[in-house]
Amino acid sequence: MAMNSIPTAEQIARVPKVLLHDHLDGGLRPQTIIDIAQEIGYTSLPTHNADELATWFRESCDSGSLVRYLETFSHTIAVMQRREDIIRVARECALDLARDGVVYAEVRGAPELFTEQGLTMSDVVDATIEGYRLGMADAAAEGLTISVFSLLCGMRQNTKSQEVAELVVKYRGKGVVGFDIAGPEDGFPPSDQKESFDYLRKEDAHYTIHAGEAYGIPSIWEAIQICGAERLGHGVRIIDDIDFSGPEPRLGQLASYVRDRRIPLELCPTSNLQTGAAKSYAEHPIGALARLRFRVTLNTDNRLMSQTSMSLEMREAVKAFNWDLAELQRITINAMKSAFISYPDRLKIIDNVIKPGYAKIASE
Repeated sequence: MAMNSIPTAEQIARVPKVLLHDHLDGGLRPQTIIDIAQEIGYTSLPTHNADELATWFRESCDSGSLVRYLETFSHTIAVMQRREDIIRVARECALDLARDGVVYAEVRGAPELFTEQGLTMSDVVDATIEGYRLGMADAAAEGLTISVFSLLCGMRQNTKSQEVAELVVKYRGKGVVGFDIAGPEDGFPPSDQKESFDYLRKEDAHYTIHAGEAYGIPSIWEAIQICGAERLGHGVRIIDDIDFSGPEPRLGQLASYVRDRRIPLELCPTSNLQTGAAKSYAEHPIGALARLRFRVTLNTDNRLMSQTSMSLEMREAVKAFNWDLAELQRITINAMKSAFISYPDRLKIIDNVIKPGYAKIASE
């Protein structure tokens, strides 16, 4: 097949994938939640059947409300309070991603959420990194290659961001590649954490900011122009600054700036459908933004809550926008170019893994 051919579901399963926006506490296996809940005596789960639990998460998150969506995390956070449980979840995360064809992933988590039973935030980071290490080894034993790194989140409604930012610097080169702020956007602007972003910049540390998901253009503007975000977590609402009423789309000032500067958009379509940012995959702004050559990347956000995977996101995008193999490769290289590892390491994965992987499928 040629690079301009539409790939089959089976080919999509095998293409190399890069994932920049995935939450560790949003990607647990349902059976793992049940296992740990039984071990620790957590009795609040709605069901102890793994298939039913998966469906419950998905349906709870299909409400169209970001607030309701975020509430489902109380269960996953409850089973991630012991060192061994964090290691297990991180280990399974790395293996699950590798089995889906992901060759590079940055998975994020907020250390403060997992300190309810006495772990320190450093303990949480250590356990997470150890889990990824073991998961990468498990993947290698299955003949799969994946690199998984950690992004540490501060919660925008809380006051721990500076401590988390300092952990990013402390663990740089040891499995952590950057910082993020997560949590409810509306009412908690990124500029509330400006001191932490200033600190990270002074330390030459990388960071992305959740912006333009539930809240619009002002959130994106603040994230970039006040806080200096290198990437936008979601950023989907940049579409609000583009006028599609005439024969040609006209970009507003901020949209032009984002495109001109090649600021990566960590777009998560299935998640956005659940929280009400778009009505259907075909209407999701990722199609228009990709056509307009923004630095678009495709992501899962929360694999459990959305019952999704990188393969599923790619299949839906191919179906909705008629993306061919070349477009999938472009989106994948966009993501790899935007990763928080060193430039030579990014090039190695692009030249030695991604391009050969796509070329192999194109030659079939």
